[in-house]
Amino acid sequence: MTSRWIAPAALVAVLLLALAVLVRLWGVAAEPLWLDEAYSAFAAAHDWRYLWQVVPQYETHPPFYYSLLRAWTLLWGDGLAGLRSLGLVAGIAALPVAALAANEIGLLTRRRPAERALLVLVSLAFVGVSPVLIEMSREVRPYPLMILVYSTAIVAMLRTVRRVEETGRLPIRPLATYAVALALMLWLHNLGLLFGATLALAFGFLLVGRLPLRDWRWLVAAHLVAALLWTPALLILIDQAPTWIHKTWLTFRLETLPRHLISLYASYRPPVTTRDATILALAILAAMGLLGLAIGLRRWRLAVALALLAGLPVATAVVLSMTISPVFIVRIMTPVAVPAMLLAAIGATLPGYWRWPGLLFAGLLMFGLAKADLGVRRGPPMENWYGVARFIAERMGPGDQVWTYPNESALPFDFAVRDLAIAQRARPIPAPVPAIGWPGGWYPTGSRGVVSVPREQLRGFAVEGRSVPTIWLIRAGARTYDPGDMLVEELSRTRRPIARWRSGPIDVIGLRRTDLLPQVSGRRAAPAAATAAR
Repeated sequence: MTSRWIAPAALVAVLLLALAVLVRLWGVAAEPLWLDEAYSAFAAAHDWRYLWQVVPQYETHPPFYYSLLRAWTLLWGDGLAGLRSLGLVAGIAALPVAALAANEIGLLTRRRPAERALLVLVSLAFVGVSPVLIEMSREVRPYPLMILVYSTAIVAMLRTVRRVEETGRLPIRPLATYAVALALMLWLHNLGLLFGATLALAFGFLLVGRLPLRDWRWLVAAHLVAALLWTPALLILIDQAPTWIHKTWLTFRLETLPRHLISLYASYRPPVTTRDATILALAILAAMGLLGLAIGLRRWRLAVALALLAGLPVATAVVLSMTISPVFIVRIMTPVAVPAMLLAAIGATLPGYWRWPGLLFAGLLMFGLAKADLGVRRGPPMENWYGVARFIAERMGPGDQVWTYPNESALPFDFAVRDLAIAQRARPIPAPVPAIGWPGGWYPTGSRGVVSVPREQLRGFAVEGRSVPTIWLIRAGARTYDPGDMLVEELSRTRRPIARWRSGPIDVIGLRRTDLLPQVSGRRAAPAAATAAR
């Protein structure tokens, strides 16, 4: 690249990074922790013994992420900002890592400096405004770290391949970086194996026939070390898998797959239709990228490897969901969005007569991604626990109690009232998470920490709470945990509803003792239930 292009390219890169950071920070402190995030915050609030001895008894995921989050909050605090900042840092760090991956692709395809710079800038733009990557960077879950680690492994893989082509030998430093990233990927999530296997397959495919035997030994050794380090997490997964397979909250329907794929690669909440110009532009650019690599640039191995990295984890999760147990969740699959955006950027920056169509579709894709992200930012939170907390706080009377059934609903509620400085905590029914081994209970969703109990026990809790003036019952997932509304029926023996609030899966009912309701002409008045929906 001539010197006159360096300053403008650097300025554009800085502006793109600033825009990407801004949209990731926009309103990040305005949304409450939703249920899964509350689980992360709950685990991170405990000591190391709890994390490594108790959490594996009810969580399917390894405790590694929760341990990282605990260490992070010890440094930066466990408030909402402290909890979200770990994901934000990882999400922002993934931006230059994706740019490095694009630069390695440019070097592998022997593009001229100006063409390579354009590839890097377009990749940075796509990754920077991708709604799913933006949304994941705001989550108090392992997903932003998974995206960062997966992208780092891809950079190390591509750099290793380039060095092998240049020197004929396996470079140790990028190989070591790859091995560390591979081990971290396995430890960050119980489905990290899907991404780890994809990385290993793509790496081997890129290097087959290009290494002497002695270097293959180093490559195999790196994967064996990563697998050995993963062994404790594998044991946790083996212990939890039977419960999950027997009964899980997750469902999978093949007819909903197209909508989920659109959410994964092109949009996020709210979903878009298959006719949307965004998914069309992305599909065309990705196809152009694959064909341009395989035919125009004579890099068919690289094309296949990127296709595997962008699609194989998703395909494997779909097959597992159809044959063994549902495991496909859009949030978990989000690391594949980075190689997908890299393929689109390759298609947008092909040399020759493909350049103008590529840039045209790139503009359409950028417009669609930005519009989809704006829709997410203007939309409601994942779960409106601040609305729950305010609704109850405005109506709470002396001696009233907040009950949650299932017990896990207490986690996001307690964090919401903490954020809002409301002096009220919930009473989980039948016991706080994790209710492991609760007598007579069962686990409707496969999690050993969330239990449903028979009607006799629910009747006992209702009798125990007879002296409470009003019980504010919070239910999230009542059809699963309380089919037939048994707890509501038992409480209604001596109570009547006075208010109700619903939002998504959350249902709040205020149940007041009948002897405290107003009397009309010697008869109890039937209260008009105030209903609020958000």
